[in-house]
Amino acid sequence: MAPSFRNYLELHFIVFLWGFTAILGKLISVPAVELVFFRTLLAASALAFILYLKKISFKIGRRQIIKIVGVGFLISAHWILFFASARVSSVAICLAGLSTVSLWTAILEPIFTSKKIKAHEILMSFLIIIGLYLIFRFEFNHLLGIIMAVASAMLSAIFTIINARLAKQHRPLVISCYELTGACLATALFFPFYVLFLTDTRSLNFNLTWLDGLWLLLLALVCTVYPFTSTVRLMQRISAFTVNLSVNLEPVYGIVFALFIFKEDEQMSIGFYLGAAIILFSVFAHALIEGYLNRRRKLTVAPAIPGTLPETPIL
Repeated sequence: MAPSFRNYLELHFIVFLWGFTAILGKLISVPAVELVFFRTLLAASALAFILYLKKISFKIGRRQIIKIVGVGFLISAHWILFFASARVSSVAICLAGLSTVSLWTAILEPIFTSKKIKAHEILMSFLIIIGLYLIFRFEFNHLLGIIMAVASAMLSAIFTIINARLAKQHRPLVISCYELTGACLATALFFPFYVLFLTDTRSLNFNLTWLDGLWLLLLALVCTVYPFTSTVRLMQRISAFTVNLSVNLEPVYGIVFALFIFKEDEQMSIGFYLGAAIILFSVFAHALIEGYLNRRRKLTVAPAIPGTLPETPIL
């Protein structure tokens, strides 16, 4: 069925919610590691409950479960670095660094798959490097936060590439449930090292206020479970290109919202905004070029006649 205006409106509402993720992470008082544990525990439990209600089987084979849970370990590290970046620097720095996921995907995807390196991806990657240079140069006091955000983006690119393969074999809801369970398990296993070497009090901080509890529920259910399940449903009507192009608005929404909520704490130099603008431009340009090339391929590939070999596409 053709997408309706309501479908597009819901898609942008989901991206709007994702834009609040880093903001909620900064509002919640517990440290980043404990925050990720709570988020993954609540989200995995909610997804398991949804699977139970929908009567979807959890059985996918022991070997596959181990692989998918292993991906959850990457997700745990990605979220810990993501939230820690927002804490030690700012939401704007965190989201600007996360925007480099396109750069990491362009670099890593040919390594993990048989995909060929594309000229326009090299150009976009070069632009992102320029944007990062400007941010590093003018926001050197946020160096640790920038490094954490860029590392978080790299991990995001890796598990997205892996998920592209897994999604062809199993239901997305089942994959997500096991991955979030793995992320929760990985965070719990990280606790001993975290307590001994990365905390001043040598103890975990699970002291949630009632406001923390509210923000956590919003983060786990509204900004994690609801967007995922709704996006899967919307992609039955809306093309993947349109979805990906819309998701690129997340850093834009997040940075703008952070300026209104945290005000002076989120004020950055002109160099930061110039660098962030270059990164966001490259992300949008990459999506537009990919959409153009995909449309061109569809127009140039002649329809196959049953019983014959397809003709070589004219590029």
